[in-house]
Amino acid sequence: MAPDIRLILTDIDGTILPYGQHCVSARGVAAFHAALNAGMRVGPASGRGFSHIPASFGGDAACSATCLATNGMEVYLDGRLVYQAFIPVEPTRRMAKLLRHVARAGLICFQDGVPLLVEGNVCDLEASFPLYASQAQVVDDVPGHPMEKVNIFVNGTMEYTHEVLELLQREINDIDFNVPMKGFVNTLPVGWSKASGIDVLCDAMGIGIDQVVVFGDGGNDVEMLQHVPNSVAVANAVPEAFSAARWHIGSCEDEAAIAAIEELAAGRWPFRD
Repeated sequence: MAPDIRLILTDIDGTILPYGQHCVSARGVAAFHAALNAGMRVGPASGRGFSHIPASFGGDAACSATCLATNGMEVYLDGRLVYQAFIPVEPTRRMAKLLRHVARAGLICFQDGVPLLVEGNVCDLEASFPLYASQAQVVDDVPGHPMEKVNIFVNGTMEYTHEVLELLQREINDIDFNVPMKGFVNTLPVGWSKASGIDVLCDAMGIGIDQVVVFGDGGNDVEMLQHVPNSVAVANAVPEAFSAARWHIGSCEDEAAIAAIEELAAGRWPFRD
């Protein structure tokens, strides 16, 4: 008998959206609607800011009405913002100053969904995250107010990305960091993660953590995969995310997570030891 699942959350990039593609497939959008029609909440748990998420579903706002955006710093339930955290100005300025001396790296912060290029150059940003490079506005300094989203980008290998991460962790102790993919580093308030956002959403819905299923693949998914009993890693997950998950399925490219959401929507339990 399938557990009583009331909430399904999935990372986007590398979990239901293959890298290099811009939109979740029509099958993926249909799977989300099948879960919604079955009385579940379903949505992304993404590092992307909320304003950048609907485009990943072809503009279908229903697919992200309930979601964790910005790694759980923005929590939405049925289209209503129920929690939001911000990155403070002062540590962001210290990060920017530090990155000024790091080759092929830089910093972007977001204001009303627009990426502001504070340090680094557009070419290196394009190598890390082409979408943000296409929208970026070059600015001279960090905005003078707390920011909805701040990222470090690195034009280099995963090894070099982790070198930059380790530098940030040594020098900046009032911000948490993680690496969702090669060339990109997330910033978070200390102690916060997607797992924290899930607790906010469960409390708002009045459900238990055992009524949640989560899917992920990246370094920014580790905490939620460890936190939720019914956690699922796709086959292409980074080793730390794969190890953190309770269940394991096929790859993002094979739409394994989408197939699992279809099964959950149909009231069937798709995971086996």
